[in-house]
Amino acid sequence: MYFHALATDYDGTIAEHGGVPETTIAALTQLRETGRRLILVTGRELPDLKRVFKRLDLFDKAVLENGALLYTPQTEEERPLGPPPPPEFVERLRHRGVERLSVGRTIVATWEPYQSSVLETIREFGLELEIIFNKGAVMVLPTGINKASGLDAALAELGLSPLNVLGTGDAENDHAFLRVCGLSAAMANAVPSLKETADLVTKSPRGAGMEELIGRLISDESSLGISKRHAIVVGTGDDGEDVEIDPRDVVLIAGSSGIGKSTLVTALTEKLVGLGFQFCVFDPEGDYDELEDAVTVGGADNPPSKTEIVELVKNPRTNVVVNTLSLEMRERPDFFASLNPELLSLRSRTGRPHWVIMDEAHHLLPAAHDGAPLALPQKPSGMILVTVHPEAISREALAHVSVVLGLGPKAGKVLEALSQSLGEDSPHIKDPPDDEHVLYWRRFTDRAPKRVKPVHPRQVHKRHTRKYAEGVLDEERSFYFRGPDYALNIRAHNLIIFLQIAEGLDDATWEHHLRLNDYSKWFRGRIQDDALAD
Repeated sequence: MYFHALATDYDGTIAEHGGVPETTIAALTQLRETGRRLILVTGRELPDLKRVFKRLDLFDKAVLENGALLYTPQTEEERPLGPPPPPEFVERLRHRGVERLSVGRTIVATWEPYQSSVLETIREFGLELEIIFNKGAVMVLPTGINKASGLDAALAELGLSPLNVLGTGDAENDHAFLRVCGLSAAMANAVPSLKETADLVTKSPRGAGMEELIGRLISDESSLGISKRHAIVVGTGDDGEDVEIDPRDVVLIAGSSGIGKSTLVTALTEKLVGLGFQFCVFDPEGDYDELEDAVTVGGADNPPSKTEIVELVKNPRTNVVVNTLSLEMRERPDFFASLNPELLSLRSRTGRPHWVIMDEAHHLLPAAHDGAPLALPQKPSGMILVTVHPEAISREALAHVSVVLGLGPKAGKVLEALSQSLGEDSPHIKDPPDDEHVLYWRRFTDRAPKRVKPVHPRQVHKRHTRKYAEGVLDEERSFYFRGPDYALNIRAHNLIIFLQIAEGLDDATWEHHLRLNDYSKWFRGRIQDDALAD
């Protein structure tokens, strides 16, 4: 389940002539029974709404006065989201002869053709107020208050993200909140401008259209899709078209060491932040300690706290990097296996975190665990697996990969390794990547991968000195002192150990590696420090 809430307008969306049909009420009840939340978003004032609609109890939250009042039906708590209207402003409107004037906790409303009188009065008092039109209604609110801001307040109390909300409406004042929802639907009776901007339009009007939408949401949510506004662009193809991933995907990013995988992941996290997605990065090597817009838990000297991680991700606006550098390699799969069920439990209730990114995924989901239950949902989604060795990842995890991004000159080998691990035919590669391109393959739909110029991060990805100085590099990244006759096999898994070993080496061994440029090759290729290599 991706859409955990339905946010709906009242008049013209579920109601006609002020009333909601019993069949629509039954559909809303059925949707609520699936565990989804219901949020009413309307321009009406609370006393008026209570008078015409007796089933407010169906809704977890009601956003009233076009975003200016938040109401909780179960407790009848009212929370104004803006200041009350200035009394002198209201009095002057009455003095000007503005009729059908309604004053709420924050909103002041009337009808056309009194908008000119309202605007002149706002100018006269120099007030920070704005006018919102809605099918002939003229609503006056403090600047910045609208249905979108009201929905945001409601979702904050429910611990939900707007990306996991299906929004529905029919009128001009619904544009604001539909734009922030993960998917927007306009009723068949909606104004033309809303139909043009919504992601989909129902076949039937008002309540019948809502019943149609709820039926699809319950029976086959995937048929509704996800808004193109929230697709994550990963690069541009040779044809100039953007290529994308979305939260339904499981993405494999693979290539040889030092080829740019973490740089690409950094760029993708920037895209996720820009679109409002929440992510959690599992970082075994400390590559993302200084990632912008994220909080790091754990480090080289202190293991990450599961309690702290879970508490942080409960906030929809907090992204988390889980640094497991202090854990032994053999401890990491068990740590992930114990933490991931808690993240999945949160996702089952809220849809978050939207993305789980696993760097060195072969450490967290090793093939050696095949045959043993993994900490994965039955149908994984919203995952990015980053690895040098796709064949070393559990087949159970690889089977769900929908998008592959292969980096470097051995990108074709990445696709072959994936296919061989799953017992499938390898795709035909027409255009191998160069330094500026990667291979992009939608495994279940594309017969062949395409070359893509990937997005680049705004922030410069930093290799972290402390990790290489004090951490534990894996066998492939470590330096081995072997000597001229290969009589030795001494492993240096970080720079401190490298220096300690070097102090005790004989001259012949030291000079052997010096003449072969082994030191500068290691500093440049594995440590990723060009200045030190030079």
